[in-house]
Amino acid sequence: MARKKIREYDSKRLLKEHFKRLAGYELPIKSAQITESTDVNELVEKEPWLSSEKLVVKPDMLFGKRGKSGLVALNLDLAQVAVFVKERLGNEVEMGGCKGPITTFIVEPFVPHKEEFYLNVVSERLGSSISFSECGGIEIEENWDKVKTIFIPTGASFTSEVCAPLIATLPLEIRGVIEEFIKAVFALFQDLDFTFLEMNPFTLVDGKPYPLDMRGELDDTAAFKNFKKWGKIDFPMPFGRVMSPTETFIHGLDEKTSASLKFTVLNPKGRIWTMVAGGGASVIYADTVGDLGYASELGNYAEYSGAPNEEEVLQYARVVIDCATADPDGRKRALVIGGGIANFTDVAATFNGIIRALKEKESKLKAARMHIYVRRGGPNYQRGLAKMRALGEEIGIPIEVYGPEATMTGICKQAIECISVAA
Repeated sequence: MARKKIREYDSKRLLKEHFKRLAGYELPIKSAQITESTDVNELVEKEPWLSSEKLVVKPDMLFGKRGKSGLVALNLDLAQVAVFVKERLGNEVEMGGCKGPITTFIVEPFVPHKEEFYLNVVSERLGSSISFSECGGIEIEENWDKVKTIFIPTGASFTSEVCAPLIATLPLEIRGVIEEFIKAVFALFQDLDFTFLEMNPFTLVDGKPYPLDMRGELDDTAAFKNFKKWGKIDFPMPFGRVMSPTETFIHGLDEKTSASLKFTVLNPKGRIWTMVAGGGASVIYADTVGDLGYASELGNYAEYSGAPNEEEVLQYARVVIDCATADPDGRKRALVIGGGIANFTDVAATFNGIIRALKEKESKLKAARMHIYVRRGGPNYQRGLAKMRALGEEIGIPIEVYGPEATMTGICKQAIECISVAA
């Protein structure tokens, strides 16, 4: 499972589009999204309620505490919303220690209300947790002792008896409505492969639940079966995180292949770089460098898996090497080409792409005083390792090569020792 956050606009869109199918009645949700490219006149044609109702506007940027930060405006007309957005669009703000520009807003009807309820559903290893409180809103953290939580094991039915502890203290006149709403939200949570869904708060409008504030995360590995249900979904980068051109290039490659190609620059001036096969292995290698006290020297996080073809590996390796060899300063650097023991990936075939890239970048590797450490196992690994050894002799670059007889992360320690030795 890969939990990916989505914008509030998309969370509410999915809730509105699928609630009637699962619950039998519609929720009166209205929302619109405004970005730099939005033509307000066109938006009003699509959403005519914008020009006739009082509105709420707030950033839709994957960070919380917007109300406490003064970033929510209430009871505005459309002209006032336009001014509010114009004054803040593109402005850099700091939230939770991260800085970034505000690029996206959500606009909704202003809903006067008295009740504020809290609802949260989270996917866990053996099931899902559902939390509810009748004291929702911006003070939820101060009232956390009033939040009730139940756990539903995977495959178990969510019956009225199971739900009862959540709603036991509600007035009888709304208890049934809230129960049916929680059940429907949980059904939608499962049907659309949400991994996290929170409404803080939701209220009642004409007897029907209405989410005022909402957060959602989806399991993006379920996109293959949900692409019609999800529609056009956006998985934004975490707030404050902006892809570099090289990261954007790899992201584009990843979207065009059935394999997995991931690349994140952690420190452009780092002297330990990785090109690791396998998602789990890539995390272990990065963690090992950190555990040995050299996290500050780790240049990147990188992972290729799912049997990418030679051309894909070639393009991928070019990017990693270009970043690893940029701006040489005379000090030694290390490139770790690692992995566990592959189940089905032809090691020699993927190494062909890496070898071609290393040959192309020979002069850059030498200028950066790069030392290369290889450890791999799996189908055809002996042939792949032999090619790597021959490459070191051919291009005159130090390449140390190991098979599955060596520990998976032993080369991390060698890379650290390499860069630690005085020139």
